[in-house]
Amino acid sequence: MRQKKQITISQVAKEAGVSSQTVSRVINNRQEISPETRQHVQDIIKRLGYRPNAIARSLSRQRSHTLGIVTSGLEYYGPSHILVGLEQGANQQGFSVLLNLLHQPENENVAELVNGLISRQVEGIIWAAPEIGDNRAWFREMVHQLAIPVIFLSTQPDKTLHVAEVDNRHGGYMATEHLLARGYRRIGLISGPSGWWAANERRRGWQDALIAAGVPIDETQIVKGDWSASSGERGLHELLKVCPDIDAVFACNDQMALGLMRAARSLGKRIPEDLAVVGFDDIPESAFYNPPLTTIRQDLYELGRIAVRTFVQISEAEQRGESVTTPRTVWLQPQLVVREST
Repeated sequence: MRQKKQITISQVAKEAGVSSQTVSRVINNRQEISPETRQHVQDIIKRLGYRPNAIARSLSRQRSHTLGIVTSGLEYYGPSHILVGLEQGANQQGFSVLLNLLHQPENENVAELVNGLISRQVEGIIWAAPEIGDNRAWFREMVHQLAIPVIFLSTQPDKTLHVAEVDNRHGGYMATEHLLARGYRRIGLISGPSGWWAANERRRGWQDALIAAGVPIDETQIVKGDWSASSGERGLHELLKVCPDIDAVFACNDQMALGLMRAARSLGKRIPEDLAVVGFDDIPESAFYNPPLTTIRQDLYELGRIAVRTFVQISEAEQRGESVTTPRTVWLQPQLVVREST
């Protein structure tokens, strides 16, 4: 079948009785066009089915309208949902995304990856791979040499970097404070992997709440999980071996809380009568756990959109010739969602 020939800007201009420059100004929403001319040209564009050539426009403006996104761990709830928010935010701002996955974020050499993104003319980079151990050290050394903005997610605040992050520490505090307010005093913790900054922050929130309430912290009340439901199941068994009198557990994500609740039922413990449980994330399924799970909600879609908006603010300031915004951290506050597990 013969393909329909693409309509050009010159054909639109000829049909509308205006210059090609006028059509271009209408397409780019320039303000110096009268409302009548603008509407007339838009009517012609619609009737002819003209579609602007995005690649040609990018070349003419020396802009790619592309964001480089680097992430990892898409098998986990957090990174996968942040990515959706990033894509939504980029689309709303008129940007496409160039995605790169890190398969070993703990120690992967990413200089080649960064150079590849820059060679593809991305206008900015959003680094959404979680901070694990000291895997940010290399970037703190080279980020200031890059000519494009870089926004970091899932990392500790740094006054030299642009960061958007959920306040995980406050989330851990709220979870534990809620259990304390319900009268629980022997509160166990199933943490995430110790190398993950977000997991360590949630643990610190648990500690802060206990200290604020004057409740002694017992390190034997802490077991490490790996974000999986199976680690939550193992975690409860480990906790009860050393602390058989615990009356509540804060699991640092909802999947581990699910495994914990399964273990509790297998041991004949009723939730919340014998053991209260709080999770973290508020995954859609948490409202359908048995019983429904009290948890800490973090809006990861919004976190992704905030990162894109931060990039756009920096980029627009640079285009206006203004000094680059001082690096800052934008905090997204989590929320406590109370359900029947407490």
